Amino acid sequence: MTAFFEALAPASVTPQNYFICLGVALLCGLIVAFAAAFRSRVSKSFLISLVILPLIVHTVIVMVNGNIGTGVAVMGAFSLVRFRSVPGKAKDIAALFLAMTAGLACAAGFVGIAVLFTLIAGAVLILLSLIPYGERAMDLRITVPESLNYTHEFDDLFAEYLSSYRQTKAKTTAMGSLYRITYRVKLKNPDKARELIDKLRTRNGNLEISLSDAVNDAEEL
Repeated sequence: MTAFFEALAPASVTPQNYFICLGVALLCGLIVAFAAAFRSRVSKSFLISLVILPLIVHTVIVMVNGNIGTGVAVMGAFSLVRFRSVPGKAKDIAALFLAMTAGLACAAGFVGIAVLFTLIAGAVLILLSLIPYGERAMDLRITVPESLNYTHEFDDLFAEYLSSYRQTKAKTTAMGSLYRITYRVKLKNPDKARELIDKLRTRNGNLEISLSDAVNDAEEL
């Protein structure tokens, strides 16, 4: 049991140890990606990043001869690169740190700890995803003609179908002939989402309506 927590050849890096640690890093990345995607809507590129990140961290640490401080500094330099993407959720950020930690553990040779840590942390992510936290926040976008006073036009429908709502954005479109209004909402009954949309269509002249997951579902109404 003690050997499970011991590092592999800390004094030198051999091809055998490098590929063992690299394989374990890949396994940890796959576990993290699965846990992050469980009951969550994530992009394919983000999942690929989670799988590859432990391998990158592991190799960076190995290239600096096991100096953890220098390796972290090198990885910090990578963070200076600005990636054009939508803001990440708290769960996504946690998954990134989990993948980096697994890579650091593999680079130090603690493959047993890396696998054990990843399995435990991944299981915790999955269990927390199964716990209901109340209604899910969503973004409701309604396009209305400029002749419609949208301020209180939908209040009765919102009171019937939504537990909470607030307007977050309003902008003109189609050369100012239309307004696109965005609300952050929580449905009383998700099964009645289509019924709500159908009734909204009768108010906005059958113009475009969309209902999607909130950009940041951790934001409270």
